[in-house]
Amino acid sequence: MSIKENYELAKQVYAKWGININEVLETLKTVPISIHCWQGDDVGGFEVNKSELSGGIDVTGNYPGKATTPEELRSDLEKALSLIPGKHRVNLHAIYAETNGEAVERDQLEPKHFENWVNWAKENGLGLDYNPTLFSHPKASDGLTLSHPNEEIREFWIKHCIGSRKIAEHFGKELGTPALTNIWIPDGYKDIPSDRLTPRKRLKDSLDKIFAVETDENYNLDAVESKLFGIGSEAYVVGSHEFYLNYAMKNNKLCLLDTGHYHPTETVSNKISSMLLFSEKVALHVSRPVRWDSDHVVILDDELKEIAVEIVRNDALNRVIIGLDFFDASINRVAAWTIGTRNMIKALLTAMLIPNEYLKQLQEEGNFTERLALMEEFKTYPFGAVWDYYCEKMGVPVRETWLEEVKAYEKEVLSKR
Repeated sequence: MSIKENYELAKQVYAKWGININEVLETLKTVPISIHCWQGDDVGGFEVNKSELSGGIDVTGNYPGKATTPEELRSDLEKALSLIPGKHRVNLHAIYAETNGEAVERDQLEPKHFENWVNWAKENGLGLDYNPTLFSHPKASDGLTLSHPNEEIREFWIKHCIGSRKIAEHFGKELGTPALTNIWIPDGYKDIPSDRLTPRKRLKDSLDKIFAVETDENYNLDAVESKLFGIGSEAYVVGSHEFYLNYAMKNNKLCLLDTGHYHPTETVSNKISSMLLFSEKVALHVSRPVRWDSDHVVILDDELKEIAVEIVRNDALNRVIIGLDFFDASINRVAAWTIGTRNMIKALLTAMLIPNEYLKQLQEEGNFTERLALMEEFKTYPFGAVWDYYCEKMGVPVRETWLEEVKAYEKEVLSKR
């Protein structure tokens, strides 16, 4: 049977539950995923005076073909985007500035250093998001930045974050869609601290100074991101979940939840509904931790599907800002982007193909038998037929055929670097 024929049969199956697949696909194509640029070059960036990767972050593997220039990185992103259905966004870190060979310190970065990215985004109909880079730098060598006891170092990073928000605001103005500026810092201690409060006081003061400089929320949205621990900050992280959750709520900022930044048995899917009760918007960095924050490529596992279900069943597609954050240097990097992003979209589609309102009703009625039975049965409904049709309709490869394009790109482009 053809893709169209399979789709028509699937439509009938889902229609019995009041699910209009045509409407579902029209909604799905409006949901942007913010694709992280740093998968393409192993979080290297293009600084003239480049430092080794630090901040509790590690990338393993040495697969050939890594992007070494902005042009190569954009080319690789274009290839990945051509294999992913929908219109999406690209998430940049400050270290991806282009300074024409001039050494520009991070606290001196301006919108002009990202004009090539802005022009490229315009040409490709993309939005841009942004992150100040508070790692891989001599002034972060001891693992402290915005909470540093040295005021000069602290002020350097404050200025960098203020400048970052101005850069993101520029993105929003130029591209007609607000950029998300997400602040994550590596600050913490390897062993048990003798004072947990003072570094957090300094971090709060630094954030207050950063956000005292106003930006237009029509163009820039501010988020703060917590972490449980990192390499070199195993015992204590200054910017804990409790710290940032409270700070975000009190100061009307977004709290960004990274799926790898919690205890191994903690799930972000379980946090989303609580966040939506008290926040207009919630931001996500979707990754795949394997026993720790290891940033593996996103797969279509139970947690990813549950995250998508929480977004969809709570009518929050316009309230949850979905970004990805993984970096695997052991496989083809274009393939990594393609696998992870397609899986995020697949998860959203599976969530839209569930009779969520009816399942809610069953729970309210205490009919847990039917609830469990239907939740399990829908796992084997013909989602794949709908996904294949969506890919075909959106002009991207169906099923695994995208892999042939990646192999050809590797042979023609990546292998020659």
